[in-house]
Amino acid sequence: MEHGRSPTQVMGRIAGGMAVLVALYLAIVFLLPKPDIVKPEGWRLMGIFAATVAGLILQPIPGGALVLLAVTLAAVMGGLTIQQSLAGFADPVVWLVMAAFFISRALINTGLARRIALVFVRTFGQTSLGISYALSASDMVLASIIPSNGARSGGVILPILRSICELYGSTPDKARLLGAFLFSAVYQSICITAAMFFTGQASNPLAAQIAGQAGYTMTWSSWLLAGIVPGLCSLAAGPLLMLKLNPPEIRKTPEASAFAAAELLRMGPLSVQEKILTVVFVSVCGLWVTSGIHGIDITVTALLGSSALLLTGVITWEDVKSEKAAWDIFVWYGGLVRLGKALNDTGVTAEFAKGVGAMFGGASWVVLFVLALLIYFYAHYGFASITAHILAMYPPFLALLAAKGAPLGLVAFSFACFTNLAAGLTHYGTTPSPMFYAHNYLSMAQWWKLGFLMSLVNLAIWGTIGFAWWKLIGVW
Repeated sequence: MEHGRSPTQVMGRIAGGMAVLVALYLAIVFLLPKPDIVKPEGWRLMGIFAATVAGLILQPIPGGALVLLAVTLAAVMGGLTIQQSLAGFADPVVWLVMAAFFISRALINTGLARRIALVFVRTFGQTSLGISYALSASDMVLASIIPSNGARSGGVILPILRSICELYGSTPDKARLLGAFLFSAVYQSICITAAMFFTGQASNPLAAQIAGQAGYTMTWSSWLLAGIVPGLCSLAAGPLLMLKLNPPEIRKTPEASAFAAAELLRMGPLSVQEKILTVVFVSVCGLWVTSGIHGIDITVTALLGSSALLLTGVITWEDVKSEKAAWDIFVWYGGLVRLGKALNDTGVTAEFAKGVGAMFGGASWVVLFVLALLIYFYAHYGFASITAHILAMYPPFLALLAAKGAPLGLVAFSFACFTNLAAGLTHYGTTPSPMFYAHNYLSMAQWWKLGFLMSLVNLAIWGTIGFAWWKLIGVW
């Protein structure tokens, strides 16, 4: 039962939300004109998919349950067999995400993730600006292999951040001392690190999957190469902007560095488990970077890493079974991968691209690309989920711009990365948003103002330095 609600209220909310989704399905299937090229079962699949995306936004029931229902209905009404509907759960990218979650559980359980963050704070934490850079750099390192921005920022970064604020007496009622600056700077940074890596956020592989279906391959190493330069520039600029807009009263923070040193001393030397995990961590990342040389699939590498941790006892099978976030993602991600591919096969996405392209017949791909990117970015005000945003808008915009002759690599990386950057706009844009906002160091008005101004900086950096870098490395 939901907190503070009676069973009747909960059932009423579920019924009301599901009624909206049913109405949306019926409106699409029976009121919208069906393109001649799309078969009736394909149009019904379009209705199921649209209702699922709307459901991920409205959340009448948990996302995993909603996707499982959609997968089932696709086998009943969407023209798929049950074998075809369930095929997404065998997709290698789904298991890549799962394996990365298991490795991330080991990083958190052993304390290695916290140790990494504390080392950065000890080294760079002499000033308030240095603390923000230290915690941002910690999240960046962890983003290379932890696909849950909620797990790494909420489980590792946030507790250290709050401890440092309290060390200086900066409670929510004294936010101007230090906390308001640090919370705004670190939160904006975790949105940037999510954009920098294939594993930066759980939905990034989904974007890569969609791009692959459109004919453009995005790998862990190619995403790293594309994201590293504009990402580092944004990570450097973000805290400086927050320092200007939201300056802390405390600028020198030697106690923070001493706090981190004391915590590291209390943790003691690396345990045997941490040493094993370090070897696995470095080996997996190394094999991912060099996958183009040796040809080992990155999913195989991730599963080998997870298996090594199980064999050495760094994680147990109980750890794997209890990793609820991973199994939740397995259900909704595997289901959505299959539904998205099936919908693409119906021709609906291509027809959308043709229709919108006809409306802008005289516009060049450059003009259309800029307009679409701005619309796409600021549409995130209406999304509480990066996944829902990608599912709703990434495939049609990708198809539209590809049809207009835009370079596929430029479009694929732009929209994928910008979805993560857009999460910084609001206090609900992605999983860590409410975690940070709930500490009450920033008002909603402050959060939205700082998020909007940071969005201008990110758009400027990624739209100039980023695009130029992508041109240099052959993305477009």
